[in-house]
Amino acid sequence: MRLLSILLCLLAAPAAAAPVLIRPAQVFDGSTLHPGWQVLVDGDRIIAAGPALPVPAGTTNLDLPGGTLLPGFIEGHDHLFLHPYNETPWDDQVLHEALALRTARATVAARATLRAGFTTARDLGTEGAGYADVGLKAAIDQGIIPGPRLLVATRAIVATGAYGPKGFEAGIAVPQGAEESDGDRLVATVRRQIGNGADVIKFYADYRWGRGEPSRPTFSAAELAAGTAAAHDAGRRVAAHASTPEGMRRAILAGVDTIEHGSDGTAEVFKLMHDRGTVLCPTLAAGDAIARYRGWNGAEPAPPAVQGDRRSFALALAAGVSICVGGDVGVFAHGDNAREMRLLVAAGMAPIAVLHAATAGNAAAFGFTDRGRIAPGLLADLVAVAGDPVADIAATGAVVLVMKGGVVVK
Repeated sequence: MRLLSILLCLLAAPAAAAPVLIRPAQVFDGSTLHPGWQVLVDGDRIIAAGPALPVPAGTTNLDLPGGTLLPGFIEGHDHLFLHPYNETPWDDQVLHEALALRTARATVAARATLRAGFTTARDLGTEGAGYADVGLKAAIDQGIIPGPRLLVATRAIVATGAYGPKGFEAGIAVPQGAEESDGDRLVATVRRQIGNGADVIKFYADYRWGRGEPSRPTFSAAELAAGTAAAHDAGRRVAAHASTPEGMRRAILAGVDTIEHGSDGTAEVFKLMHDRGTVLCPTLAAGDAIARYRGWNGAEPAPPAVQGDRRSFALALAAGVSICVGGDVGVFAHGDNAREMRLLVAAGMAPIAVLHAATAGNAAAFGFTDRGRIAPGLLADLVAVAGDPVADIAATGAVVLVMKGGVVVK
């Protein structure tokens, strides 16, 4: 009851509230677990972190017995304008759900993401909802709705004819889940998206040209290089959807910052990723969710696609590739973002490495220097979970406290 009373007071407090001393059982600072540490927050910043801190007069103590305090998790691959495919197939969401409906649903998804402890999220495309993510980000920043700090990719970019929805009379213009562009137009498309609010540029480096076909490279190496250079010139990082070895190779050599999925990656292509410093976002949770929608009950042996995801991820780990935590949320429910962390551990990644990737690692991959770690001067974006997530990664789903910019939001 005492903890509940303190939390209620903090939730009701104005932005200029007294400093708060958080006293969990242990603190994970983004790299290391520290039993007995405390964290002092004043305003929207962390003031101090360590054992037995001296505190100013009037400081409020917030005790979290048995809990672990961590930097706010950073979601690396989100689609706030999608909802689980077992509710509504992707084609129907893109073609038949009104923009107002999709935006209203996205506000609920943003709130669920924040309450799950993800205080920052990289949203990699609205999938047919245009630039609505720019408005969603503004609404969050202005305090109109609750949600994580967003990096938005707006429409994403695909080669003409390579994306969907498909399956209609040839020649009929069908609304697409991303913006089509090619050749000499590609640089202008990148710049237009940036001008309209894109924080990150996303290319689909490979995809299925026709229903039932395997994925193949879509953009040429020259196209990807030109588009990536234009984004980098504007200070934007680049994500590339790529699952084939050749699509991945072209994107890596073009200088993209992250590869999304990498499902069919080889030892050679992962070595190239390591050598070039390209980060992999394996999105294991998306493949797991789709397999379950198709009837898999989780028993082994897993379906071939899930086994393939695991094999490629093991190759990436063996090559020393930096891993981004991002589940492709939207394929499955927003708020269950920690599902990716559980699957990464099940696939062989050490729990403490997963926690680092979801905090300091993702912050570095996305160019953030003000978050992802618990250290003086950084944003007071924090999450506390019940138990020890290093001993049991499932604890990342047992969120007991979320603080964004020094304000308790859960």
